[in-house]
Amino acid sequence: MRTLLQTLRSVRNFVTSTAMDVQELSVPVPWGEIRGRVWGPDHGRPVLCLHGWADNCGAFSTLIPLLPKECRYVAIDLAGHGRSSHRPLGDFYSLPTYVADVRRVADALQLRKFSIIGHSMGGDIAGMFSALYPEMVDALVLLDAYGFFPTDMKELSKAMRQGMDEIFQFEKKTGQERVYTYEKAAERLSAANPTLSEQSVRILLERGLVQVEGGFVFSRDLRLNFKNIPCISPEQSLEMQSKIQASVLVVLGDKGFAATFPESNQQLPSSKLLKAYRDRNHTVVTVSGDHHVHLNDPEAVAPLVSDFLRNKVLSQQLLA
Repeated sequence: MRTLLQTLRSVRNFVTSTAMDVQELSVPVPWGEIRGRVWGPDHGRPVLCLHGWADNCGAFSTLIPLLPKECRYVAIDLAGHGRSSHRPLGDFYSLPTYVADVRRVADALQLRKFSIIGHSMGGDIAGMFSALYPEMVDALVLLDAYGFFPTDMKELSKAMRQGMDEIFQFEKKTGQERVYTYEKAAERLSAANPTLSEQSVRILLERGLVQVEGGFVFSRDLRLNFKNIPCISPEQSLEMQSKIQASVLVVLGDKGFAATFPESNQQLPSSKLLKAYRDRNHTVVTVSGDHHVHLNDPEAVAPLVSDFLRNKVLSQQLLA
């Protein structure tokens, strides 16, 4: 069996060998810092990368090295994830607060106009940001995401109350987080995300664990497990989607959301969102893969994203 040191070295060597110019990022925020990684030249066209729920910026470690070298990719650990600070006790995790964090990062890095690649929840954050700040986003890539994740109006009050009750119950509890061996932590992450390859699990754990006495604890905030309180209806999703001015590429995995929310069911909010993207001449593509296809099999996604960035961003920059 491989030792922990050998495993961590293999992950670091993988990241280093596929992306030579990688730097750590730290952006101060009122409650701590937003951490992340940056790939690419200092003056490259900025692309902000937003990972999915309970992941971290390592989720882009296999994809970014296959994308255009002219861009500068800023992949952040969202608040409460990876190495970023947890929100203060009493605060909630929600899409609007994540959107505010994206604006904080953009302002700190002096990004006036940039592209966004978002996976899953990161895609929902990216969609909402692009709707609220359309002048700041020139291209939007949604990886197994629709840009918005609406809640059925009949379930809206129930979902909001559930989220609040979960927070209140959590605030009454005291106790330490469970400590794992590295191998047991890997088993737990794999069990929770069975579509992740073994390599993908190791990559996410690089920023997803904190070493403590006796082993490791997961770095993410336990409050991430609770229901998102500020819900958005299907009608509100379509209205916000109409505000997006950026060119949009949607890449779905045929074993990911495309299987969970089949487009053939035209009553689903996801189907209506995809139709609206197509009606506005955006691009929707389905590839062979699961929800984490961009991490497990980046070669299936990279050509689509690369062509999109070259045609919608880099070529326009040359013409300007």
